[in-house]
Amino acid sequence: MILATVLTLACAVTAPNGTTAADDNQSSSYGTRQLSTLLWPEGTIEFRPGGPGFRTRDDALGMKFPWWRGDGVRGHLRIEGRRLDGVAPSLRSEFTDYGDRGFQATYIIFPTPGCWKVTGRAGDASITFVTNVVRIGAGPAWLREPRYR
Repeated sequence: MILATVLTLACAVTAPNGTTAADDNQSSSYGTRQLSTLLWPEGTIEFRPGGPGFRTRDDALGMKFPWWRGDGVRGHLRIEGRRLDGVAPSLRSEFTDYGDRGFQATYIIFPTPGCWKVTGRAGDASITFVTNVVRIGAGPAWLREPRYR
């Protein structure tokens, strides 16, 4: 009889801190008064049939994320990230640039499920969070052709 041991590393997800760069703090807000976003419940983004998000032709998983730049923060939003629990290409982001201040809607596209560290930057402001990306079954039905940024 052969016994196999599998080591599973827990994903130490970031909890919301209730701080936002916008005027309306929400319980799922995370960031600073300079830059903020919203985090998913329990720190996990679930891509499931009938659920939100999309798949790409290369089987990556995309989800919408809102971002806010606070008063006095000027700069175009940049998003980068990497998988912490395995080897994967860097994440991608896609958005129509709304300018260098205020609100910015984005898609973050994760090449694989797993534990991801995401950093957003605008001007001198930045925030970093960790989220767990989970695919259930085939994932969402929406198959989208993204524009990569």
